[in-house]
Amino acid sequence: MSTLECILYIVIGLVAGLIIGFFGARFLMKKYLKKNPPINEKMIKIMMQQMGRTPNQKQVNQIMKAMNRAQ
Repeated sequence: MSTLECILYIVIGLVAGLIIGFFGARFLMKKYLKKNPPINEKMIKIMMQQMGRTPNQKQVNQIMKAMNRAQ
């Protein structure tokens, strides 16, 4: 086996690994997001009501902005 063949096999293996890794990670992220959806305004309103507060839209918007900045 020549050096050129070895390099070619390595390059092909790396490309195949990248493609398989990309689609595998994509599948796992979709599965995770389906099981654990990101927090939305409705969830924030429900949590505030459970804490005994009646939220107005301004408070909900402030919390959403703070959560988006934290990500």
